[in-house]
Amino acid sequence: MSSSPSLEALINALKCLPGVGQKSAQRMALYLIERDQEGARRLADATLNALDKVGHCHRCRNFADTDVCDICNRPSRNSSIVCVVESPADVLAIEASGAYQGGYFVLLGRLSPLDGVGPDQLGIEQLEQRLQEGGVSEVILATSATIEGDITAQFIADVAHKYNIETSRLARGIPLGGELEFVDSGTLSRALSGRQQYD
Repeated sequence: MSSSPSLEALINALKCLPGVGQKSAQRMALYLIERDQEGARRLADATLNALDKVGHCHRCRNFADTDVCDICNRPSRNSSIVCVVESPADVLAIEASGAYQGGYFVLLGRLSPLDGVGPDQLGIEQLEQRLQEGGVSEVILATSATIEGDITAQFIADVAHKYNIETSRLARGIPLGGELEFVDSGTLSRALSGRQQYD
């Protein structure tokens, strides 16, 4: 127990971060108070600013400071392709690859009836409305490689097929530089079943 209730409150607040336990939170709090008070102020200001300003894009549901995010607003993007992902973190990962120049739709989850997550919670109706408007020629299903992710992908594929829109699924398999002996059997099985013609 700290002799300072304010310091104790900071430590407890930092424990809300993923992967941060008591010791890590304590180290961070002490560092900010002892060595980087200016950094602590910037962190506090940036957090409050983000909480006030960050919402969801009305078109793709990604995080945005405005009604429509920068990605949806960019004319250089190919809006006829929509990549459906589970979270804004997935958008960041795909964008970091530099390999994709289309649009997105962020589900903010995946179908999980046991947890009470159905199509309504994932904005499927909003996605269907976007597909119905026309202009989309392909939907890329980039949901996770889990049972729930596969069910979600199939559900969305069925919606897209109603409008004769082509669907594709991200390839899954052996990572670049991966050695077969260290690849789990599920990944290896998917890599074999999803193999492509070698020229």
